[in-house]
Amino acid sequence: MKNICVYCGSNVGVRGEYADAARQLARHLAGAGVGIVYGGASKGIMGILADEMLEAGGEVIGVIPEALQAREIAHRGLNELHVVNSMHERKAMMAELSDAFVALPGGFGTLEEIVEMLTWAQLQIHDKPCALLNVAGYFDGLLSYLDHAVAEGFLRQQHRTMLLVAEDAEELMRCFEEYRAPAVQKWLR
Repeated sequence: MKNICVYCGSNVGVRGEYADAARQLARHLAGAGVGIVYGGASKGIMGILADEMLEAGGEVIGVIPEALQAREIAHRGLNELHVVNSMHERKAMMAELSDAFVALPGGFGTLEEIVEMLTWAQLQIHDKPCALLNVAGYFDGLLSYLDHAVAEGFLRQQHRTMLLVAEDAEELMRCFEEYRAPAVQKWLR
């Protein structure tokens, strides 16, 4: 793997564990020679992740829409910063530059981005692994919802298992290495 796309909050959240997990992930990836692609901001978990990665000597590529550049305060110290026209362009470029996707704690944007990549995988647009770094059980509610979607016949179990879940960076990388995309159609009937 050359680059992993990391989706995460532009806020820091209320628990110190969220920032700690971003730092740990950055150090682990930099040590393994794996770069990150992320939303390009200098604030929140996004900024912490980028700063730690750069400090550890890792490669950081940011992709930020022009409209968010000033509001999210684009990170000026990255190896590469792409300023694009729209959120759609941002997500497409991030996907193109990445070999895998992981979400750390965040809000609507983080959730929307990882779910879109899962949907693309389900539709066989790509076969890259998608994961959650489930810091302090942050994503437990989402995982419960997905199990409910399987039970109610809206999601195949094979597609449910496409979403990898890890507690730390080391486990995340093992999950990515072992991942094989399911060869099953989306439609249940």
